[in-house]
Order: sequence, then C-alpha cells, then structure tokens
Amino acid sequence: MLATIHVKNLRLRTFIGFNEEEKTKKQDVIVNIHLGYDASHAAKTDSVDDACNYKVLTKQIIALVEEKSFDLLEAMVADIIELIARADKVLEAT
Repeated sequence: MLATIHVKNLRLRTFIGFNEEEKTKKQDVIVNIHLGYDASHAAKTDSVDDACNYKVLTKQIIALVEEKSFDLLEAMVADIIELIARADKVLEAT
C-alpha cells in the first residue's frame, strides 16, 4: 500500500541567491514536499516504528536549509531531495 505524506507550506529562512545583498540577508522560502512510502507493514502492525517518521525528516530538512546557504533554488531543492532519498522507507519524493 503506497502512502503519500504531504508537508505543506514549510516556511524556512536561509541565505539564497548569488547577488551580494542576497548573500548577506536571509530570505523566506516555502517548501512543499510529497513523500511516497510503502505503508503496508505499518498498517498491519499498527506500530509507529514501522511507519515513515516524517517529523524527524522534516526537522532534518529544516536544519539543512537553515544552516546552509545556496546560490540557486535548484541547488537547495537538490539537497532536500538527496536528504529525503537517504531516508528509510521513502520510495519517492517531489
């Protein structure tokens, strides 16, 4: 059973941009994430240990974005997708 988790309108502050002003002033970015994972085992066991822990994953995304700086939005998105891809149980992400 493929389950989809939506993290909507996650507002983060980071240094993003390649102009000098952008590099010295944090800007708000809004992140929306869709995670797909196989929830079959979690549904059978009714155990949180078998589910995708999106709370931990969201905290990791917050730390990544807010502790780093990016010249391009595309680079930030690539880093977020890479982090999600390393997460247990996640099969797909957009």
